Amino acid sequence: MINDLPNLTNPVCAVPHSHNDYIVMGHGSGGGMTHNLIQKVFAPHFTNSSLDANNDFGIVENTGKNRLAISTDAHIVSPLFFPGGDIGRLAVCGTVNDVSMSGAEVIGLTASFIIEEGFPIKDLERIAISMSIAAKEAGVKIVSGDTKVVERGKADGVFISTSGIGYIPEGTDIGGANAKPGDAVIISGTVGDHGMAVLTARGDLGLETQIRSDVAPLNGLIHSLLLEIPDVHVLRDPTRGGLATTLNEIATQSEVNITINEASIPLNPEVSSTCELLGFDPLYVANEGKLILILPDTMAEKALRILKNHQYGREAVKIGMVLPDPQKRVLLRTRIGSNRILDVMTGEMLPRIC
Repeated sequence: MINDLPNLTNPVCAVPHSHNDYIVMGHGSGGGMTHNLIQKVFAPHFTNSSLDANNDFGIVENTGKNRLAISTDAHIVSPLFFPGGDIGRLAVCGTVNDVSMSGAEVIGLTASFIIEEGFPIKDLERIAISMSIAAKEAGVKIVSGDTKVVERGKADGVFISTSGIGYIPEGTDIGGANAKPGDAVIISGTVGDHGMAVLTARGDLGLETQIRSDVAPLNGLIHSLLLEIPDVHVLRDPTRGGLATTLNEIATQSEVNITINEASIPLNPEVSSTCELLGFDPLYVANEGKLILILPDTMAEKALRILKNHQYGREAVKIGMVLPDPQKRVLLRTRIGSNRILDVMTGEMLPRIC
């Protein structure tokens, strides 16, 4: 019970604590509770122009010709191995993708491991091999790392943190605040695959499905796109919180309305039926190999042709438009022609999926 929690008031900190001032699982959702935690605890102390932009990457001005994009992430997925991937592939692809959403060329990764005492070395090597394969596919190197071992029961197998760095080409300006009225909104493929693959792999529900995670490095896809269409406004991978939460972040950053069409959103039929059975909305379920692309509508058809020529964009589709009003809102145009608000997810839908 929360009343049994110890008094966590720190004499160094002048901020008083109430019974609501404790971390709960919803703070890791990537939705409203995560946003509130960041704004309350971290943002006031870490504030700077790069961090305040609220992208999945930070930009560091370099003395040379190019700017640097940097991103870091922690991975605590359960189970560690799931259809379509594992925590090692997830760690590499997640950070490669976050850096790539700036339009940067990823040039290196770091990785740190927190390993629980008693964890099988053969499983650790299996994870390392998977990371190596994913890094080679992405064309990047893991250039530095760290390893810590904690006592049995102080972790859950293995946790991995990765950081990535890349060069942003001169003239490239891609970010969540750049969506403009008249832009098209494109998704590179089916949504909700990763979250449902991880959930059903746990075996708690007694469901047998063929759903596989979409976890994949997207830097090659983005490189192909930007070579032919440099005028891209926003790139974002809809991970925790899914498509709906990520679009809300963009709408807020850009102070625009984003309206998407329910009938246009690509869904794996098995993901759709599993979500319906379990009461989940697939628009809020995590993806790890999809990107949201926002660019001038005049370039949408060309962008779709480029995406569909790549293995990770074959099911790309235009799902909506950026509009001027109502600002900072995401609307879903339903199959029956009405509009409903897609709000930010507040609590934790699926714990430990990325």
